[in-house]
Amino acid sequence: MDDRPHLKIGTCVQITAVDGIVNVNSLFTLAVFVGLAWNPFDSSNSLITDPRCNPTARMTEDLVTYHVFSFSSFLFSSLIALGTKQAIRIAMSREVHKIVLLAHVNKTFLRLSMLVSAVGSLCGCGFLMLALVNMIQIKLGTLSCGSPQTICAVVPLVIFVPLGLLIYVTCVVYAFVS
Repeated sequence: MDDRPHLKIGTCVQITAVDGIVNVNSLFTLAVFVGLAWNPFDSSNSLITDPRCNPTARMTEDLVTYHVFSFSSFLFSSLIALGTKQAIRIAMSREVHKIVLLAHVNKTFLRLSMLVSAVGSLCGCGFLMLALVNMIQIKLGTLSCGSPQTICAVVPLVIFVPLGLLIYVTCVVYAFVS
């Protein structure tokens, strides 16, 4: 009989996936926190030269609101992912005496917690994109003004972020059903 420890891939992949969610969410949470520290009322922080392109107070309010929503979504997602990782590690610790590194975790719990964590990350990205659109309008001028700089900054943002989120959702759904 083989006395070598057996390493099963399943649990390692799940822990790596959860680590990835936590790491990305941490970076986004930091970015949102730094964004909240920025003062949108500082007039020297704007590149607007045409007074017709000045942002409204509502845009500034939305900027802060979307930053807070984004921050709370990323934090929620990270906490769910860390809780899932802890549950896997606890389940693994019960198996250490058998020298098997495959944890027995409730598959429904694992899938559901990873899905909830992914939804939190998805919402965080959406709110962060909306906050960035408002920040661009505050710095470069409103979209209704038709500033070419504003349009050139917003268009790639509203194309690439949803595209990336669509790919992310596709991967999450695939992982959820397989």
